[in-house]
Amino acid sequence: MKIYTESELKNKAEAYCVRTERCPEEVAQKLEQWGATEEENARILAMLQQDRFIDTCRYCKAFVRDKYRFARWGRNKIIQALRMKHLPSDDISAGLEEIDDEEYSRILREVLAQKRKSVTGKTEYERAMKLLRYAVTKGYTVDEIKRYVHQVSEDEFMD
Repeated sequence: MKIYTESELKNKAEAYCVRTERCPEEVAQKLEQWGATEEENARILAMLQQDRFIDTCRYCKAFVRDKYRFARWGRNKIIQALRMKHLPSDDISAGLEEIDDEEYSRILREVLAQKRKSVTGKTEYERAMKLLRYAVTKGYTVDEIKRYVHQVSEDEFMD
C-alpha cells in the first residue's frame, strides 16, 4: 500500500469530494482507507469543511432530494439514514425542508399503485395490509399511507 503525505491525502480527499456531495463520515472512512492517521484525518476534515468541500447542510439537502425523488424513500427512512451518518439534527431538518409535499404525495401514490399490481391476498383487507407494510419499509408513515390506500373501506383500516 502506498504511503501518502498529508498534502497528497488532502488533494485526494478534495478530488473525492468534488465528484459528488460527501458527508464527513464518508470522507473520514476514505482517508482511513488511504492510510491517514487520526490526527491527519481530523486536520484534513477541518480544512475540507473550511474550504466548503464538505458541507453537512448541503449534503443533507442533496441526500433528501435524491432519496425521495429517485429511490422513492419516505421521510422516516431518509431521517434514519442521515442519523446513521452522524449528521447534526439541524442539518437533517434543513434537508427535509427540500421535500415538496405535493411531489412527495404523488410519489407515494405511484409507489402504492405500482406495488398494488403485484400484491395478492384473499381479501381486500389483506392486500391493503401488505401494501401498508411495504410502504412502511420504504419509510412512509402509516398516516401518510392510509390516505392513499383506496381498496379498503375507512372503517376496516381504522382498526
